[in-house]
Amino acid sequence: MSITFDPDTTTNIVSARLQDFLAHPQRLFINGQWVESSSGKTFATYDPATGNKLAEVARGSEADIHKAVDAAHATFQEGSWVRMRPNAREELLFRISQKIQEWADDFAELESLDNGKPMGIASAFDVRSAADCFRYYAGWPSKLQGSVNNPSMILAPPEAEFHSYTRREPVGVCGQIIPWNFPLLMAAWKIAPALATGNTIVLKPAEQTPLTALLLGRVLEEAGVPAGVVNIVTGFGDIGAALSSHPDVDKVAFTGSTEVGKKIVESAKGNLKKVSLELGGKSPNIVFDDADIPSAVAGALQGFTLNSGQACEAGTRVYVHDDIYDEFNSALAEAVDGLKIGPGNDPASDITPLVSEEQLNRVVGYLDAGKADGAHALVGGNRWGDTGYYVEPTVFTNTTPDMPIVREEIFGPVAISIPFSDEDEVIQAANDSEYGLAAALWTQDLSRAHRVASRLQAGSVWVNTYHALDSQLPFGGYHQSGWGRELGPESIDLYTQVKSVTIAL
Repeated sequence: MSITFDPDTTTNIVSARLQDFLAHPQRLFINGQWVESSSGKTFATYDPATGNKLAEVARGSEADIHKAVDAAHATFQEGSWVRMRPNAREELLFRISQKIQEWADDFAELESLDNGKPMGIASAFDVRSAADCFRYYAGWPSKLQGSVNNPSMILAPPEAEFHSYTRREPVGVCGQIIPWNFPLLMAAWKIAPALATGNTIVLKPAEQTPLTALLLGRVLEEAGVPAGVVNIVTGFGDIGAALSSHPDVDKVAFTGSTEVGKKIVESAKGNLKKVSLELGGKSPNIVFDDADIPSAVAGALQGFTLNSGQACEAGTRVYVHDDIYDEFNSALAEAVDGLKIGPGNDPASDITPLVSEEQLNRVVGYLDAGKADGAHALVGGNRWGDTGYYVEPTVFTNTTPDMPIVREEIFGPVAISIPFSDEDEVIQAANDSEYGLAAALWTQDLSRAHRVASRLQAGSVWVNTYHALDSQLPFGGYHQSGWGRELGPESIDLYTQVKSVTIAL
């Protein structure tokens, strides 16, 4: 592994539009206006490759949450947004998708600077997927159909006739809280279906990475989203709690840690608002003895190093059949050792910095604990350098099932390689987790692929691939990985409620 950056130059901003965007105060977006926080306070966001400050951002307070919720509530109650014709709503979402594509280079650079991820990944995955998400949900407003029923009406006279039907209607004001690992994409996953179904929104970005959400606010404004429909309040956990507990918020959607998800549920109980949660993971990645080893090695590498391991569905528990265990580990260690560490704006970088010093300390703590517990670092195992928030991509062997590095979500480029001998054994081990977000298996046996996929307790199961996400496919988890599913038709269910209408004829 080699480092590839000059810490004095990595915060240079290429895009003139982005330079202009960052030159202006980063304010809150409430009721169609860019405003300072009620307190006048700000906070800094940093380039994790260098620690250099990128921008000062308005620090919202509970008072600002109240203003944003009031705007969203008034807009929803006024009704013109809810009653917008389906074809007009479709055109609006499609315009948003086109605007994201027009700003694609700026979004990619900004995401890389604020989050630390490789600019190539931000461009090819985050930005393109965000545009695709809005384009996918642009097709839904004219497909929100109910059903016509022929009810028996047991208590009615035999000669009575009725006409009954159902309507699918928006929930109302949606509080949406997004994480720092895929900021733009997570905003799209939540905003697009909520807009398609006629809801209004208060979005709270993660304090570590607020900038692409604010740039998205500019894009929504340019696309013609009416005032009050989408409101963006930046700040810390206190405003997330205020949003999730607000009595005029009808639904809260949260992506983040399981620990915080439980707090969201507690905050939301006051008015029994609808809650959807996409939480943590400790996903198994199973390599059977008939797997194509080069493909499985490449897939395992991508599984735990994409976005420097800062992905909730990361394949961090790699189970490898005894017969190929040594061969696989040797190839995986060689592949990891060939990775280059550097900033996101260097095209040569494979491993980029973690998002913050806090996250760096968390991951290094797990590395040290793993070694102290007796695990062997096959490759990596340490912090990298003393500038920026880098750790070495790491593979541990010689672990036991009770070790924290095996059971807990680390959220860094850290994997565990564990041998197994038969199918039942590995399925039991893979399911031995409080999480159930994703899983993968590598085999050339089609029957085994279907059989094992059906037994793995995970919301997404991938065969001979990893991180296979698409706007049409529902994403979410079993157990403590969350409630509900985002993306696909299932996300429409999160943002609508069904009404029955019965008319006596």
